[in-house]
Amino acid sequence: MDTSVILDGLWTALQPVNLLWLLFGAALGTIVGILPGLGAATGVAVLIPLTFGMEPVSALILMAAIYYGALFGGSRSSILINTPGDGSSIAAAFDGYPMTKKGQAGQAMSIAAMASLIGGLIAIFGFIFLALPLAKFALNFGPAEFLLLFLFALSAVVTLSQGNVVKGFLTMFLGLGISTVGIDLQSGVHRFTFDVPHLTDGINFIIIIIGIYAIGEVLYNLINQSKQMDTGNKNIGSKWFTKDQWKRSLGPILRSGPIGFFLGVLPGSGGTIASLLAYSTEKQISKNKKEFGKGAVEGLVAPESANSASAVGSMIPMLTMGIPGSGTTAVMLGALVMIGVTPGPLLFENSPDMVWTLINSMFIGNLILVVINIMMVGMLVKVLKTPPNVLYPIVLILSFLGAYTLGYSTIDFYILIIAGIFGLLLRVLNYPVVPMILALIVGGDMEQNLQRATVIYGSPIEMLFASPITIILAILTILSLLFPLIAKLLKQKKGQSTI
Repeated sequence: MDTSVILDGLWTALQPVNLLWLLFGAALGTIVGILPGLGAATGVAVLIPLTFGMEPVSALILMAAIYYGALFGGSRSSILINTPGDGSSIAAAFDGYPMTKKGQAGQAMSIAAMASLIGGLIAIFGFIFLALPLAKFALNFGPAEFLLLFLFALSAVVTLSQGNVVKGFLTMFLGLGISTVGIDLQSGVHRFTFDVPHLTDGINFIIIIIGIYAIGEVLYNLINQSKQMDTGNKNIGSKWFTKDQWKRSLGPILRSGPIGFFLGVLPGSGGTIASLLAYSTEKQISKNKKEFGKGAVEGLVAPESANSASAVGSMIPMLTMGIPGSGTTAVMLGALVMIGVTPGPLLFENSPDMVWTLINSMFIGNLILVVINIMMVGMLVKVLKTPPNVLYPIVLILSFLGAYTLGYSTIDFYILIIAGIFGLLLRVLNYPVVPMILALIVGGDMEQNLQRATVIYGSPIEMLFASPITIILAILTILSLLFPLIAKLLKQKKGQSTI
């Protein structure tokens, strides 16, 4: 590793113009992340015209800063008003919002920012040492491997609904069903579109997420006036986390960062799967399982660390192979090509200065984002003091605006309202939402990979034994489904031995 190239990259990243773009991108990304429905891809896409007159390295710094800035900011609205900024911020609502209701909003936001920082730094070091080997390994993932990966992710998330596994499977299959709406890409058949042209492209899962969490939360509190939009405890608590919270968080942060980084490298996985899988993994191994969903700090920091790490990881296939690892990097890839940068293996050989400038800028940018997000805590927690008759309309307006900007169709308003009513029913009937959301996200890709793998291998048995990767993922899937039962038996055995 050439030290002079690294130092040159650091020097370039510290140039005033690049620092200015870095700060602008980080701040804009944070704001974009907070607003429901927008997300990093939208933020990058809007600024593509701006990059045409910029130096390529400055354009790359700006787009990357918006990307991981949006992931930092996405958890803010999840924590404060139970409204995820985008799909990758869903898991932050599971325990972040209950922490807010317990009067720990400031602590939740500050420790989430630290988790994002450490997750991002873990991934940056992974990028430095593992970029090319992991990119080559990702090429081993074909249809069968991706199918088994998605099955493993679904099985891991279904185990979140311990005590309600049957309900978890029901909501998972419902999510898979919704994901089939639209045109089947293999046969061209219209499915469940009801002659509505807008549905031919399917239902955007972000609309379902906003409906279930934001609209559903408002409806729940409207019919449950005694709780009045229980952002509840007006005492926001300290703006900084406690020593005990940090002690409980460090392990989950360090474990979840590599999970997010690896899943980010796999094209098509994305931050949503990474954060949900990290949450599921942490819940399975935690000693405080019963606290999850009720304000467990581990349940907040694990997905935040994984989410931030996945953003860095997703840049590896884009830069090394020209294959976007996520929706945002797909937009970035298009922008880079338009300004004359050709991603691929030769980029690391021909333009190492650009690569190392990006790496150094990501390191600096993550530090800047922690400062920005912690400085914003005092301002954002004022949301909790907003009267319900003001807060409800704001949440609804943001939700409808977010849904509209995704497809610019009023049809999405009806889908949003239906999703909100459905979210209310799921909450009242105590059905888990997470399996449905993940199934909705991966359903389309699962179906396509199943069809391709069927053509290639013919039978499910051959798919399972297609490669060592499929065998390992199949074993992990089975173990994940059996884990609650095994843990229960071990607990009973341990209880009997102490009698």
